[in-house]
Amino acid sequence: MAEPTPTQDTAESVPNPRWGGLLRTKSVEQSIRDTDEPDSKLRKDLTAWDLTVFGVAVVVGAGIFTLTARTAGTVAGPSVSLAFVFAAIACGLTALCYAEFASTVPVAGSAYTFSYATFGELVAWIIGWDLILEFALAASVVAKGWSQYLGEVMGSRSPTVHFGSVEFDWGAALLIVILMVLLVIGTKVSSRVSAIAVAIKLSVIAVVIVVGLAYFKPSNLKPYIPPSQPSSTGEGLHQTLFQWLTGAGDSTFGWYGLLAAASLVFFAFIGFDVVATTAEETKNPQRNVPRGILGSLLICTILYVAVTLVLTGMVPYTDLAGNDATLATAFKLHGVTWAKNVISVGALAGLTTVVMVLYLGQTRVLFAMSRDGLLPRRLARTGRFGTPATLTIGVGTVCAVLAGFVQFGTLEEMVNIGTLFAFVLVSVGVIILRRTRPELPRGFRVPLVPLIPILAVLACLWLMLNLSVETWLRFVIWMAIGLVVYFTYGVRHSVLRSRPVSGTPAPASEGHASEG
Repeated sequence: MAEPTPTQDTAESVPNPRWGGLLRTKSVEQSIRDTDEPDSKLRKDLTAWDLTVFGVAVVVGAGIFTLTARTAGTVAGPSVSLAFVFAAIACGLTALCYAEFASTVPVAGSAYTFSYATFGELVAWIIGWDLILEFALAASVVAKGWSQYLGEVMGSRSPTVHFGSVEFDWGAALLIVILMVLLVIGTKVSSRVSAIAVAIKLSVIAVVIVVGLAYFKPSNLKPYIPPSQPSSTGEGLHQTLFQWLTGAGDSTFGWYGLLAAASLVFFAFIGFDVVATTAEETKNPQRNVPRGILGSLLICTILYVAVTLVLTGMVPYTDLAGNDATLATAFKLHGVTWAKNVISVGALAGLTTVVMVLYLGQTRVLFAMSRDGLLPRRLARTGRFGTPATLTIGVGTVCAVLAGFVQFGTLEEMVNIGTLFAFVLVSVGVIILRRTRPELPRGFRVPLVPLIPILAVLACLWLMLNLSVETWLRFVIWMAIGLVVYFTYGVRHSVLRSRPVSGTPAPASEGHASEG
């Protein structure tokens, strides 16, 4: 890419005097130049195929074996397959925005980096802090789920030990330690391991579909949208923000149940955005990153819809009522008892890849923030394998402790609100960057701008409204803590704020001298 003219870079870097430079943006050109710093240079090893594998790896997890059955039995009935289509459309709108950004700014950090180029440093910090929460919690929560399936494969023996009154989940911690070693060695090795695990879980899904078709009865799909029934999702802080604001009641099944199911199963797709965090390590990112994001989303949608159609065709949806219903429940009702073990193996493989890719996303966001000086810059140094080894080990240690000792409960919803918040900013950012930097080369362009990004924002906001008041309060508290960290550390050590307005890179010694 040609060097930007001084006028372009100045326009992108002028601090807003009213905000003391907090809204100063980091130009796309500067972000790309930073990827060539010798001490923090990532190795470009990934292809479109690798990214597609990562996308399928993180999206298709244990949810396909559990979430599909529970949602069909308690919320939507056979129309759960349509709910997945609605969710995929909402997710696809955001995926288009991610694809354009990743092809325009092929730099590690995903939504954090995109926000830095459009909204400025303060908003970039907020979204980076948000992503730290999202990925750390998600990786730890999913690791605990992996440990539960490990217990089933081991014969229902729990992979935990007790130290007095303290319980330690060694299965979850062990998984994260193993993945930590793989990610230190390199993303290419991680991609190969992911490809093997993805092949295992896709084989299991294929077995589920083929065997399930033998018991398929079209009559079980009627009525496709069951009659509406009254329900209650909770009171006080446990009710959704939409219910709290409007006083509206709740119902299951019917059209409202179908839309509610779309909100639930939307979170089965969360994770495709992690693909964007690997843009800096991708060969020809302008072409391969959009292909990886959109290709993985398409594959995952087809798999989810196929499994839900087979599932609800095997047994009446009423037989799947209850929070303990899984795909294995439908097979058990037909006397296919061996299916439980097969599904457990598929879930183990599925969750392994989910944890790996979430872990990878966490390290790349922190890597980008550290390289910008908002966190200690020494964390952005890469080692002999071309990966941020120190950062990867640090993140792995924290996640292993969380997964080993913490019982998360309703904290899991924090992952959802953090992800949706990032989706909103990325979608709005596409509109802003189209207006402020129309001349930038874009390997992929979202069609019908601003309509598509606006629809993506509305879809995400609706899903956020369906999260509990308790989750919103926790999210606000986490953001407040992040602002304290930013104004006590990030503002003082920001590399961008130490550079001249012209965007001329600061000497390497200056950047490292600002480490805390």
